[in-house]
Amino acid sequence: MRRKAAFFYNYPSVDGDVYGQGRRDRVAALADLYPHVVHAGNFDEHAGRLGEVEVIFGTWGMIRFEDKHFRAMPRLKAVFYAAGNVKAFAEPLLDKDVILVSAWEANAIPVAEMCLSQILLSLRGYFRCQRLYREKKRLDVKQYPRPGVNGETIGMLGLGKIGTRLTRLLQSYPLKVVAYDPFLTAERAASLGVERVTLDQVFQRACVVCNHIPDIASTRGMLGAQQFRQMRDGATFVNTGRGAQVVEADLLATLRDRPDLTALTDVTWPEPPPPDAPHWTLPNLVMTPHIGGTTGDEVVRLADLVIKQYEAWDAGQPLTQQVTKDVFATMG
Repeated sequence: MRRKAAFFYNYPSVDGDVYGQGRRDRVAALADLYPHVVHAGNFDEHAGRLGEVEVIFGTWGMIRFEDKHFRAMPRLKAVFYAAGNVKAFAEPLLDKDVILVSAWEANAIPVAEMCLSQILLSLRGYFRCQRLYREKKRLDVKQYPRPGVNGETIGMLGLGKIGTRLTRLLQSYPLKVVAYDPFLTAERAASLGVERVTLDQVFQRACVVCNHIPDIASTRGMLGAQQFRQMRDGATFVNTGRGAQVVEADLLATLRDRPDLTALTDVTWPEPPPPDAPHWTLPNLVMTPHIGGTTGDEVVRLADLVIKQYEAWDAGQPLTQQVTKDVFATMG
């Protein structure tokens, strides 16, 4: 007998239809699917008809469960979340021993790809040359040491799913990776081909430093003046992790004092910065509005991952993308 399932989400389709391109039909072929998409705004309207639901397929805009949701769905066993971070809603589900699966790994793909492009451009001096060219309007602005992509050192802060995927992408290039992650063992470092170093050593040695540290209480404010002022001449700092790890006043002060440096930040704290914040006028700070995640035609990869995980779970096979309480504690 097929399990009773329902879609739970509420997000603007401008970012792409996660369960589009035939993915809704695939779910409907695997489970007895409730005919409406449920979200916080219409839950009460549908609550009386959800009593048999065992499985939820969700994505962005997932409900944070309260007692009324659990009462309405007493048979709920598993949530398959076709997106990345589950921080906003996971705890009540985990406390009730509801199985939670996230497409966190698939959502790491575009972030790692964006970081790779930023690293390659930074090694060519792209961002510094662009602002100098605009300012000086002369071809000779490129006449400073630009390392290129052959033998340079890249610094990785955090080797979770994004940091690991980016490190593997970098293996296609003649680059050295140094990494700081307090949970990185010598064995795992060897398997990834990276050198374990201290936090300060990453900033001292790398031409490009990429932040993928998770946003947990112990990491907030850990990147400050001590690290940024040790950066090499012409170095770049890339932040696609979370803004809270950075003492932004220290980063901004360093960028003002060191026009040779570049910061590429897809995240800030707060997000966005206030309209009168100095972030908007610093020429060597390039900000983007949190665009690193999955978008457009990429989004169906998230659905593909959770659908495969559902098929494995329904067949009694182990889950590889389950968010347990231990995993949740390390997620940013």
